[in-house]
Amino acid sequence: MTQLLFSAEELKDELDISHLVIEDDKPVDNFHSAQQQRLLVDAVCSSKAIPRPFLAEANVGLFYQIKSDPIVPDVLLSLGVQRATDLTEKRNRSYFVWELGKVPDVCIEIVSNKEGDEVELSQRSKQKGKTQSKQDLYYDIGIPYYVVFDPLQRLKTEMNGALLRVWHWGPEGYTELTSAAGIRTIGQVVWLAEVGLGLTLWEGCFEEDISRLWLRWCDLEGNVLLTGAEGMELERQRADVEKSRADVEKSRADRLAAQLRALGIDPEDG
Repeated sequence: MTQLLFSAEELKDELDISHLVIEDDKPVDNFHSAQQQRLLVDAVCSSKAIPRPFLAEANVGLFYQIKSDPIVPDVLLSLGVQRATDLTEKRNRSYFVWELGKVPDVCIEIVSNKEGDEVELSQRSKQKGKTQSKQDLYYDIGIPYYVVFDPLQRLKTEMNGALLRVWHWGPEGYTELTSAAGIRTIGQVVWLAEVGLGLTLWEGCFEEDISRLWLRWCDLEGNVLLTGAEGMELERQRADVEKSRADVEKSRADRLAAQLRALGIDPEDG
């Protein structure tokens, strides 16, 4: 389906990447986007929903051509690949398609303003001479699943009023997996069959005691993948329930033993 977008001549040239800027120290868009990125990465890495190895990262440059600037998805997920152990080497610190041997399976964009070109080119981008939206570029790169989450509904027209839209790569273009209306309500699931995960909208607290709308990974039934902290809290609650149950059973046993002793019966006798 996809092809690596560099020539045999470039491969022969030992893939000199000294000219590529892989770390420019630019900040993320805003607090909510940063939290949303952590939530998506944490949950898939903490769960056992998909087999390892895989890469789930936020704000990492995706280099698909030697002589082109990278595109930087808010979140990417790539199955069957593993991060190199030696991070002192430049070629191991970003997502270089020619190093990892494939493009990511999922790229997610979280809309924070009207100038991101996630679905269509903005007027400002057109004035700057840009010719491709992010959706167009992701298609040309060959990304199987392209996801746009618009939590603040900055792109009402481009998103058809939806909060979430998902597309799947095909030879004739991207096919939308979500309906024409997109996903607008909590609990609806869009299934990414080739990945074995779904995406859903969820409202609740993450990292703070304020309930917000979030995009989350889920299973086929819509059960969200838990973050590491959520998993630990669930285990603590289960342990508390088990302890309470054990305490009740012990209390009952103690009362019964006391009653037997009052009747002159030793409860220790077989």
